[in-house]
Amino acid sequence: MDAIVNFAAETHVDRSLMDPYAFIETDVRGTAVLCEAVRKAGHEVFLLVSTDEVYGDVPEGQRTAEAHPFRPRSPYSASKAGGEHIAWAYRESFDLPLLVTRGSNNYGPYQYPEKVIPVFITNAIDDLPLPLYNDGSAVRDYIYVDDHCRAIDRVLHEGRIGEAYNVGVGGETSGLELATAVLEILSKPESLMQFVRDRPGHDYRYALDIGKIQTELNWEPQVDFREGLQVTVRWYLENQGWWRPLKSGDYWEYYKRNYKPLE
Repeated sequence: MDAIVNFAAETHVDRSLMDPYAFIETDVRGTAVLCEAVRKAGHEVFLLVSTDEVYGDVPEGQRTAEAHPFRPRSPYSASKAGGEHIAWAYRESFDLPLLVTRGSNNYGPYQYPEKVIPVFITNAIDDLPLPLYNDGSAVRDYIYVDDHCRAIDRVLHEGRIGEAYNVGVGGETSGLELATAVLEILSKPESLMQFVRDRPGHDYRYALDIGKIQTELNWEPQVDFREGLQVTVRWYLENQGWWRPLKSGDYWEYYKRNYKPLE
């Protein structure tokens, strides 16, 4: 075995607010377990798939390059930052052959229906409200899953050991814009949008500087957001047998706890 690529993580910010310890166990301790395995077995590469959320909330007019300090504000982002710190410590202490990617928000087929885009799509299909935190102004840089996979593959094969690479598309889409686009694609009314209570420690803007992976590794995103969203909506329409069983029982208990209408 030449390389280990660590995709494994607890990933949902909302879930991390309900059960922080599960995120610490998987994202911090789990990363340490793999770092130790690489150290003992002598693999050529350990690629840690991290997240842009380690940088925290990004002020307007700024973009975060790889040297930007970490300012996590949720148990999820803190656990991912902690996992990174463990990996970088192994790099310094044991010469771990480390590569890191920090990706923006993924979307595409098979995404679990707790995440925002499948929540919006599947709710809209069933004429249920689309929950928007606060006023829906929080901004994300959405990357189609195939683009993200191509980036990870490029970093794995061509990245410089001991380096981190931001992975995104450089776009900025608010929750309100996302909900509007989903409803438009499905020909559903905007009256389905529902504003709910904001979550604690909510980062209102992520914005990556992706110049390093573009310049050093000649990688560019290929899927336009609107195009990728249309493909994703179509997939959820055509694969209801996959996601409907997932939206039952415990799912709705979590949903009710998480999305509370504004008073």
